[in-house]
Amino acid sequence: MAGRINDDDVKAVRDAVPIDAVVSEYLQLRNAGGGNLKGLCPFHDEKSPSFQVSPGKGLFHCFGCQEGGDTIAFVMKIDHLTFSETVERLAAKAGITLRYEEGGYNPSHQRGERIRLVEAHKIAADFYREQLNGPEAEIGRKFLAERGFDQDAAAHFGVGYSPAGWDHLTRFLRGKGFSDKELISSGLSQDGRRGPIDRFRGRLMWPISDTSGEIVGFGARKLRDDDNGPKYLNTPETSIYKKSQVLYGIDLAKKDIAKASRAVVVEGYTDVMACHLAGVTTAIATCGTAFGNDHIKILRRLLMDNGSARVIFTFDGDAAGQKAALRAFEDDQKFAAETYIAIAPDSMDPCDLRLAKGDDAVRDLVEPRTPLFEFALRQIVGRYDLETPAGRAAALDEAAPVVAKIKTSSVQREVAVQLAGFVGILDQEFVVHRVNQLAQWARGRGDQRGPAPASSRGGAQHQQVQAPKAPPGPALNLRSPAHRTERELLKLALQKPALVSPAFDAYGVDEFTAPPYAAVRQCIAEAGGAELGVAETREYLVQVLDATPDDTVRKLVTELAVEVFHGKSIDETYAGQHLVNVRLRAVDRRIDDVQSSLARLGSNVAPDHLAAAQNEVWVLQQYAQSLRSHGADAL
Repeated sequence: MAGRINDDDVKAVRDAVPIDAVVSEYLQLRNAGGGNLKGLCPFHDEKSPSFQVSPGKGLFHCFGCQEGGDTIAFVMKIDHLTFSETVERLAAKAGITLRYEEGGYNPSHQRGERIRLVEAHKIAADFYREQLNGPEAEIGRKFLAERGFDQDAAAHFGVGYSPAGWDHLTRFLRGKGFSDKELISSGLSQDGRRGPIDRFRGRLMWPISDTSGEIVGFGARKLRDDDNGPKYLNTPETSIYKKSQVLYGIDLAKKDIAKASRAVVVEGYTDVMACHLAGVTTAIATCGTAFGNDHIKILRRLLMDNGSARVIFTFDGDAAGQKAALRAFEDDQKFAAETYIAIAPDSMDPCDLRLAKGDDAVRDLVEPRTPLFEFALRQIVGRYDLETPAGRAAALDEAAPVVAKIKTSSVQREVAVQLAGFVGILDQEFVVHRVNQLAQWARGRGDQRGPAPASSRGGAQHQQVQAPKAPPGPALNLRSPAHRTERELLKLALQKPALVSPAFDAYGVDEFTAPPYAAVRQCIAEAGGAELGVAETREYLVQVLDATPDDTVRKLVTELAVEVFHGKSIDETYAGQHLVNVRLRAVDRRIDDVQSSLARLGSNVAPDHLAAAQNEVWVLQQYAQSLRSHGADAL
């Protein structure tokens, strides 16, 4: 077995891969001030961004769920990798060859499972792309050409072809050193009578990437009539591929989705291709499953949940498409973005529309027209006979609760008026009142059974946000002036050590009254002191983090290392004030302790002990007076 990765190489990887570049592969980041960036935390659900990244320090911290750490910790948690797997993955991105303490370079068969499976998919994608140029793949090239996709388009999306034989890819990957177990685990092969055989045979192949751009699966389109399989065959669920957690095209679309605050959800691989080629570069699609909660989480992190964001669903106009639209509407309230539906004329999908009417028609299709809730209401109302009082009443009974779920009260009222018109009820205020009653009832029920719908499109916030669980360990009282000052001093020691060195390193652990802060002070001491961070802040922070005894202290260190300061000017004066305040309180506490001890002993105190104690009090009082008079110069 290969040993641990060389420490110098781990440091080189940390330094070579900027944390903001890595985090930006998973969520949109915006300026948070003080050199930090912020975004929606990928590790817990939240409505407003509490996740902060400090590029200068190479750290992240979420003030909501308390997750934090460096680039390696982020990738480990978000992609469920081991430490070694993470370093290997980041090293590959940075072009760094790793050394190992035992056995030299790491043999490929000893690398982590995820690394190996992703590598197998990358090699398979290259294999399939090459096969698309061969004679057997003429049927695949013809399929693409008939849908308006030339060779350049196929190359841009990585489209390939799987040979019709039993084990072409399987033998190819074996030749690259992959075991049969890895081929089965990856979903690229399946068990046959005499061993593994190719899962995909004689089909057009679309590589499916995760948000970071790594290929984790494939979508395969049937081409021949003698193929008895389904029209589309996707990679089965594996350790790296979960169909409910991937969106086709997200790797190509994520930057434009974040930039434009807009996403277009289509139904198939060729629809994504058609949209992108027509200039709609924010198009993505699900992979063999309905659009659901995990997909929403991916988009929310990219859209940043701002009120101007737009999500446009395109569905066929047939019954199946309408059913899909109504399913999407069920999750509408989980978006802060406005949601719309776009249905092409003659029930054409974007691919067919582009062929029939060109790129302009595709771009025009996805311009927001019909709000998703309006479409849903029309579908509900359309099921009833509105010519009869009973039909109108039944339509209102089903549709009113839908309107009551709309997040913004002003929009809710406007849609209630629209509903009255859809149903044919002349008394609009009756419908408005009915909807308002349902909304109030839902909010009241939410108080007891869960959070009520929140207004995140400009209305008042109704949602009761559950406070994050506090990390285990002694509680901090941030109303305490002492605790606030200690916290600020530790932030200075971690973020701007030059302002507090060398004085800070003479402070004892007992000068910090909050046990969690005392633990952080101890870690700084074990790392070599704040003076170590003057020359190399990032490496110093790594040393401090390495010195933490548990996750609780580690999370507090990352929190303090990225938290903004409370002062307007963070300079030597500001640092001096906090150094003095922490020391002065420690001196005052010591004076109180000595005087209390003397008071308890009373007349029983020995003369020599009394003299020593009185002398200590006098010295401390003189020092305290000097601190008050001369500030940091007296330290």
